[in-house]
Amino acid sequence: MLEGVAGRLLETATSPLAMPRSLFLGLLGVNGAVVLALLIHSRLVVGIANPAFLALAGAVSALFAIRHGLRRPADATERRLRDFAEYTLLFMAISLLGVIASYPAAAATRGFADPMLASGDRLMRFDWIALYRLVSAHPSLQYASVAAYACIFVSPALLIGHFAWADRRDLAQRFLLTFWLAAVLTLLLFPLFPAEGPLAFMWRGPIPYMPTSALYQQQLIPALRSHQLTAIDLGSLRGLVCAPSFHTVAGVLYVIAAWPVKRLRWIIAAITAAMLLATPVEGTHYLTDMIFGLLVAVTADMVVRVWLGYRKAAAVPLVAA
Repeated sequence: MLEGVAGRLLETATSPLAMPRSLFLGLLGVNGAVVLALLIHSRLVVGIANPAFLALAGAVSALFAIRHGLRRPADATERRLRDFAEYTLLFMAISLLGVIASYPAAAATRGFADPMLASGDRLMRFDWIALYRLVSAHPSLQYASVAAYACIFVSPALLIGHFAWADRRDLAQRFLLTFWLAAVLTLLLFPLFPAEGPLAFMWRGPIPYMPTSALYQQQLIPALRSHQLTAIDLGSLRGLVCAPSFHTVAGVLYVIAAWPVKRLRWIIAAITAAMLLATPVEGTHYLTDMIFGLLVAVTADMVVRVWLGYRKAAAVPLVAA
């Protein structure tokens, strides 16, 4: 009897513990309602009469058709395709709701936190101007920096593809749940630290090299506050969150998600390292922003791990003395 109980305990501790799909749908439903309320309050609308919306709608429709059409897969290939479509839909929903929510969140902010963020960099002896001058003086570094910064879209594709192929629903769900929580924490902290970014705040004179993030925070946040910008164009969504750096949040979470997978561990780590090296210039981020992002990612991961631990423990049957 004791051997049977020990076997059940070991099986529960090591086997995947799938979360109900309703959990994700419920979280995204609440997110959608909150984002809609924020948009209405800020008098913002999402433009749908443009090619970007049609392309997005087409991609979502195709993924949904795959997920629904293969809800009872006939073989392993169909199951993998079904799971890939499901994970991609969830990741896209989390990402899109997050970036749209940043617009009404920015509209509700006041002032800029650049002096505080820049002072944090000085305490850490991080010279953003010197790094920017280095990149602006070398076109090869610019090309590499732009490519590395865009890898925020590459790593999740690799992770989701592997989780679907290897039938690791447990790792996929943990990654998606942690990513969702980290996005929520980032948006909650963003209004406390709105910033123009170091390029706008510290650079003086002609701009020799315009990074990927350009001067969007300096240009768009005041326009949102004054309601001069009233429509969000899905084809030209811009990153408005300076602190915490969500590139850093995402990069740390990608490495954490990949770490249990030996064949992906160092690939994702290398991609993330390159992305984070490019983030200060291409994302116009202070190092302080990136430290905040690291803390957000670690916090989200710890919360989800603790919650999953309690959930797994609750699934283990108690043994009478």
